[in-house]
Amino acid sequence: MKFHLLAGASLASLAAVTAALPAHAYEASALAASVAVAGEVVHGRVTNAAGDALPGAEVIVRATGQRAVTNTQGEFDLVLPTGTAVLDVRYIGQPSATQTVSVVQGGTEVSIMLGAGEAATVSDVIVTGVITDGVARSLNQQKNADGTVNVLSADAIGRYPDPNVAESLQRVQGIAIQRDQGEGRYINVRGAPSAFTAVSVDGVQVPAVDPGTRAVDLDTLPSDIVANIEVSKTLLPSQEADSIAGAVNIKTRSPFDRRRLAVSGYAGGSYNDYGGSDTRAGATASNVFADQTFGALLSVSYSETNRRPDNVENAWVKEEQNGADVFVLEETLFKDYETKRTRQAVTGALEWRPTDDFRAYLRGSFAQFEDDEYRNTLGLIYSDGTLQPGATNTSATYTGARITRQLRHRTQKNDITTLVAGGEETFDNGAVWDASLSWADSEQTYPNRNELLYRSSATTLSYNTTDHYMPTYSVFSDATGFYRDPTKFSFRENTFRENSTKQEDVAFRTNFELPSQFAGRDVTWKFGAKFNSREINADEQRYRNRASSASPGTLASVLSDRASRNYDYDLGFKFDADLADAYFASARAASPIRLPDSIAADYTAQEDILAGYAQARFDMGATNVIIGLRVENTKFDGEAAALIDNDGSDPYDMAKVSRDDTEFFPNLTLRHSFSDNLIGRFALTRSISRPEFSQIVPRRIEETDGSNISYEIGNPDLQPTLSNNIDVGLEYYFTSLGVVSANAFYKDLTDYRYILKYTEAFGADGEADFETPINAPDGHLAGLELNLQRKFDFLPGLLSGFGVFANYTWTDAEIKTAQSYGGRDTFSLPGQSDSNYNAALFYEMAGFSARLSYTKRGDYLEEINADDADLDLYVEGREQLDFTTSYDFGNGVELFGEAKNLTDSAGVRYYGSRERTYEYEKFGYNIFVGVRFKL
Repeated sequence: MKFHLLAGASLASLAAVTAALPAHAYEASALAASVAVAGEVVHGRVTNAAGDALPGAEVIVRATGQRAVTNTQGEFDLVLPTGTAVLDVRYIGQPSATQTVSVVQGGTEVSIMLGAGEAATVSDVIVTGVITDGVARSLNQQKNADGTVNVLSADAIGRYPDPNVAESLQRVQGIAIQRDQGEGRYINVRGAPSAFTAVSVDGVQVPAVDPGTRAVDLDTLPSDIVANIEVSKTLLPSQEADSIAGAVNIKTRSPFDRRRLAVSGYAGGSYNDYGGSDTRAGATASNVFADQTFGALLSVSYSETNRRPDNVENAWVKEEQNGADVFVLEETLFKDYETKRTRQAVTGALEWRPTDDFRAYLRGSFAQFEDDEYRNTLGLIYSDGTLQPGATNTSATYTGARITRQLRHRTQKNDITTLVAGGEETFDNGAVWDASLSWADSEQTYPNRNELLYRSSATTLSYNTTDHYMPTYSVFSDATGFYRDPTKFSFRENTFRENSTKQEDVAFRTNFELPSQFAGRDVTWKFGAKFNSREINADEQRYRNRASSASPGTLASVLSDRASRNYDYDLGFKFDADLADAYFASARAASPIRLPDSIAADYTAQEDILAGYAQARFDMGATNVIIGLRVENTKFDGEAAALIDNDGSDPYDMAKVSRDDTEFFPNLTLRHSFSDNLIGRFALTRSISRPEFSQIVPRRIEETDGSNISYEIGNPDLQPTLSNNIDVGLEYYFTSLGVVSANAFYKDLTDYRYILKYTEAFGADGEADFETPINAPDGHLAGLELNLQRKFDFLPGLLSGFGVFANYTWTDAEIKTAQSYGGRDTFSLPGQSDSNYNAALFYEMAGFSARLSYTKRGDYLEEINADDADLDLYVEGREQLDFTTSYDFGNGVELFGEAKNLTDSAGVRYYGSRERTYEYEKFGYNIFVGVRFKL
């Protein structure tokens, strides 16, 4: 029913626009409707006075209003009759230009340079400086895009202290990030879950590295490999439909960006407040050869980050005391981290352009993220003891509790590889055909996931959480020093885990674009098809040994003389990492495999998607219209091992799931120019978010951490989430440099999938936590994005170098479940913050630039607890203040500095109320100094 309503609304809206604008009328302005033309192809390129390409420039044929927009290399194509044509070129931040072109048979090539020898008016401003040039590139592409698009250029990205793509995207209106140990990892676009956003590199969709989600770990991709990032918040029929929130396309550099020998790079180092020093470096070299018909590019990047964040985690439970419910701790973990994170990336491109009508390319990228982590943990296990009378919501005492000492050495590697070969040909009639074959591979492995655990004898423990960020714990005030006495502890267990997940995606895509005349007006038809096949293989082995013979000796024998601290808590001495690693190497072979978990955790799956679309693009007055339909057929097959009996004869069988689904995605996209500077947008679209692979396959795996036993259960009946979307926007672009805009959106969600968490009795005398994905029949996500970017060029003298960036996003969302949980059937959307905003003040003058930037997102729900709303898990809103500065000496050398997280903001999660803190983690500030060069 919702699909039919959307399709009907699309057709009705188109009919209304058609009725309002006569078919053969066009305005006298340059944005008037185009008349029928037939003739020759005009290939053009727009550059600034320095010869740099200007992407997003608008090229208008003065006589007819025919319109083209330059691509990332500043290129455009028009089909014009032979003779003389006058082209008007507009680009925010450069004086407009006019060029007369003689169109001849066989095609015409034209070069247009802006800002050189132009008779600029008072209102014309030629942008200079890296910040303003980056802003101009972004704004022009955004302004002239068919749909609602935000663009980040490489120059703009380089002016923030953002080492990875996730942190770069947090500066875009409507985008917030989720962090791991202070670094951005996932993005939430418009308040939607991270899995609602597809990520591509050079148009190649990237499979996720984490087996538990379709969301791409964007901390794997360094920001310095990027030419620009496009965020499409409204999709066109030619784009994949699996991006309810928006699609992110990361474009790497091309040798034809500069069309000469070009070498650039940077290097620098930093100091971490919570950790050691960091290093980052990168370089790019490119050139064109053979009379500029062949180009080659190579880019490399490397970074190393050392961090030692402070972290305390608390697990809460509700207990009855004197007839009333109170919240008490069942576990507290003090985690002392020492991590080394490295990122390395390589991108390359070979491009062949023997004529203006044909081009072929081969592009590839490889990115690797490695996290080598040692974690010393002091655990207070209250649940092993007995809660004493008198407990309150902030204090409790347990007798018979235990203390644990644990070392975990974990190494995680994420690899993302993309390779795409393709070509494009423009025919004499202006038709364009392109095709590409791509391969993408994502892999996550844990070569080391080793743990050594000691446990104390029974003791009495109490706490007070009146200061919920820094509670007091009796263990640290115990005069006997119980937790510091190694003789109170005995070997409990060793555990080992090996797991790898590999996703491989092969895709073929082709498109055909044909300009023609239909019903008295110019219409550009576009048709295309895509087939991609993705294979997923997850393999895991788990081992555990609790035999006394597996002990490496007393606790004292494996401790070092290095103090372990967490905030102001003295945790005793750290484990000796070298001794522990030697023990792990010798004990691994003798540790028994854990069944059935080692088998049940494995799964394989294959997803094949066949898609086709047709769309028409035409102008009606000053309104650009795109209407079309996309169809996608999805076939999914998956299997996992299932436990069917416990008699030992044949306990496992393969549980399989097969699905075949076809969905239709109608589309109506309007762009209306009220004037040269005022742009209105409207879109009716439909999109999809397919379930995570690990959630569909029928399996149950254990995810126990410490004394908490938990299971994840698959759901073969889980349905994809579908969304019918309405988007409305108004954007005003300042003639000099800037924009003020407002964009509203509403997404009607069907079968939103969420994780349900509940607790049940388990084993002889205990209980376990269970998690399973299920669908909510209805839901919605609505919001408003406000954005302001402005250079204060109207101020006198040195003050004209100031400018401001500011954006604010408000969202409202909820889901309605099929059944009631704890008396509730309506919930907030997990991952959705009510508000999110950025603000930055910049200054740029005579080679000097500086930017002070601030970002903040509100609290958001992370997990729903089916048993008790007071135990829903939330992430507390976080703010961050950053500063960057640089000085360009004018000879291609630039010094720069960055200061990050000057507010020393913490990462906090809590259960139901902020007083019930689950995790409190601090990362400290970071100061980075380096040099850039460009030849």
